[in-house]
Amino acid sequence: MTSDAGDVSALSFEQARDELVQVVAKLEQGSPTLEESLSLWTRGEALAARCEEWLLGAKRRLDQARPDGEAAS
Repeated sequence: MTSDAGDVSALSFEQARDELVQVVAKLEQGSPTLEESLSLWTRGEALAARCEEWLLGAKRRLDQARPDGEAAS
């Protein structure tokens, strides 16, 4: 796992989700330094945004696949 924000655009949903779980676990355990905590937080934000991109894309695809007039619940 990378501890900086780095490029997450190439990660699959599953990769981003799994790394985000690891980041959260490390943050919950407490980091030895404030700098490391900030780095983990920044990485976590980037990973969460990547997961959201995947989920919004999946929702768009599902909405497009629905017959006209059928609303999403």
